[in-house]
Amino acid sequence: MVKENKKIKSVSSRRGSRRKATLRAMKWRRDKFNRRLREQVNDLLIVRRLPLLIKVLRRRSRKDQPKNDYMRGLSLGKSIGLGYVPVSFTFGLVAVQMGFDPWVAVFISLTNLASAGQFAGIRMIAGGAPAIELAMTTLVVNIRYFLMSLSLTQKIDPKMPTYKRCIMAFGVTDEIFALAAMEKEDVSFRFFTGLMTCPIVGWTLGTVLGAFAAELMPAMVQACMGIALYCMFIAIIVPPSKTNKKIFYSILIASALSCMFKYVPGINQISQNGGGWSLIISAIGAASLCATFFKTDEVADEAERKEVAR
Repeated sequence: MVKENKKIKSVSSRRGSRRKATLRAMKWRRDKFNRRLREQVNDLLIVRRLPLLIKVLRRRSRKDQPKNDYMRGLSLGKSIGLGYVPVSFTFGLVAVQMGFDPWVAVFISLTNLASAGQFAGIRMIAGGAPAIELAMTTLVVNIRYFLMSLSLTQKIDPKMPTYKRCIMAFGVTDEIFALAAMEKEDVSFRFFTGLMTCPIVGWTLGTVLGAFAAELMPAMVQACMGIALYCMFIAIIVPPSKTNKKIFYSILIASALSCMFKYVPGINQISQNGGGWSLIISAIGAASLCATFFKTDEVADEAERKEVAR
C-alpha cells in the first residue's frame, strides 16, 4: 500500500509539473502575441500619422528657412557685388563723358542690371538713334536674359506669385543666374533676393563713384577707362574661341560685318546714330551663319544615322 501511494504521488507531481510548464508556455506565447499585436498597432498608428508628422516638420523647416536662405544668398552675392564695382565705375564715367547728368547715370544703373545693354543704350541715345532702333538693339543684346529666366522657372515654386517672379526677373544677370543654377534644391524667393542684393548695391555704387569722379580724373585716364568694357568682352570671348571653332568663326563673321557697316561707303549709313542696326545685323547674321554651316556633334551624328538607315 505504501508503494502504491508513492507511485500515485509521483505520477500526480509529474502531472502537476507538466501542467505548470504548459501554462508557462501558453502564457509566454500569449505575451509574445500581445507584444507583436501592440507593435503592429503602433506601426499602423505611425503610418496613419505620417502625413501629419511630415506637415509639422515642413512647417518647422519653413519657419527657419527664410532667414537662412536670405543670409546664404547674401553671402554668395558679395563677390558678385565687388566684381560689378569696376565695370559700373566705367559706365558712370563714360555716361558723364557723353553728356549725361551724373544722377541720370546712377538712375539708369539702379533700374537696370545689364552692362552691355546699358553701354549700347547710352551710346545710341547720345547719337540720337530713334526709339525703335534703341529698343531692338537692347533686345538683341539682352535676349540672353530671356533664356536664363526661362531656365530659372524650372527651379522655383510653380505657385510663386507673379510679383515675386517679376522681382526675381529684375535681378537675373549672368553671374547671378550661374550661382542660382548651381543650387541643388529649388531656388526660393528669399535666397534669390539675398543673392541679388549685393550685386545691385555694387553696380549702383560703382556708377556713383564713376559718375562723380569723372571731373576729378585726368583726360588720359578717362580715355583709358572708356575702353575697359571692350577689354572685358575681349577677355570673355578669346579663351573659348581657342578651343571651339564655332565661336571662333562667329567672332570673325561678326567682326567682318561690323567693319563692313563701318567703312564701306553707302553701307556705313546704317551704322549712324550709335550703330544699333549694324549691331543687330552683325549679331544675328553671324549666329545664323554659324548655326547653318557649323552643326553641333549631336546634329551631325543624327544626320549620319539617318543616311545609314536609308
